[in-house]
Amino acid sequence: MDRTPNLFPESDATAFSPVETIAGPLDAGALLVCDHASNALPPEYGTLGLPAAALERHIAYDIGAAALTRALARRLGAPAVLSTFSRLLIDPNRGCDDPTLVMRFSDGAIVPGNAHADAAEIALRRERCWAPYRETVAATVEAMIATGEPPALIAIHSFTPVWRGAARPWQVGVLWDRDDRIFAPLFAALRGEHDLADCEVGDNEPYDGALAGDTIDAVATARGLANALIEVRQDLIGDLAGAEAWAGRLARLLAPILANPDARAPRDLGSRVRRG
Repeated sequence: MDRTPNLFPESDATAFSPVETIAGPLDAGALLVCDHASNALPPEYGTLGLPAAALERHIAYDIGAAALTRALARRLGAPAVLSTFSRLLIDPNRGCDDPTLVMRFSDGAIVPGNAHADAAEIALRRERCWAPYRETVAATVEAMIATGEPPALIAIHSFTPVWRGAARPWQVGVLWDRDDRIFAPLFAALRGEHDLADCEVGDNEPYDGALAGDTIDAVATARGLANALIEVRQDLIGDLAGAEAWAGRLARLLAPILANPDARAPRDLGSRVRRG
């Protein structure tokens, strides 16, 4: 039977680093993360059996999100952690037992290299890529907490302008679950931008922020840390100029929110009820 090969032979186990880190002051008050920063695959993967052009699509990564994250980290003077592998390999923004951790089919594309990924193979990918990324995010958060300035966790994502034939009206969305300390003022500030109509700023659009086991849930919510996930439409940040422009906007709006230490103080979120 055709089986997925061992994608990480022992001789090459350290050749592909699954994490990119951007240094910044540990008392900066914010940590930026980019879960879907890259469409890269270790050489052993080839293209997972897909046409090379498929890896340029949104199914492989969040187009423009890495450039936006790097530019925003620079403007905020904050550290950042980015993944360096395609989510088609394994999705770092899914819980370790999520059935969509390794996708066999994504937005019309069958992923041949994942067709026979059994439990052992998924565990291997989790060990070599998913876990180091998550552990780096968690370790950075712990080091920041130790300074006495607990960080807000800000996740940067992007979304495709058209999904299943339907155009998406939003330019930007802010996702949240039980904690609205970052969401509420950021959402209001975005809606106050003169060039953004209210209908172009999404509240839990184009996705819902309540995803058990995702990076924010596992790292920020579990520690009672303030958080938000920002989604920017990919056609707006698909080039460096667009990414820089959105980084400037988001830095201007986030800076006063993140400057308030009371808003970032860890809270027990267990009794909080999210808005319906």
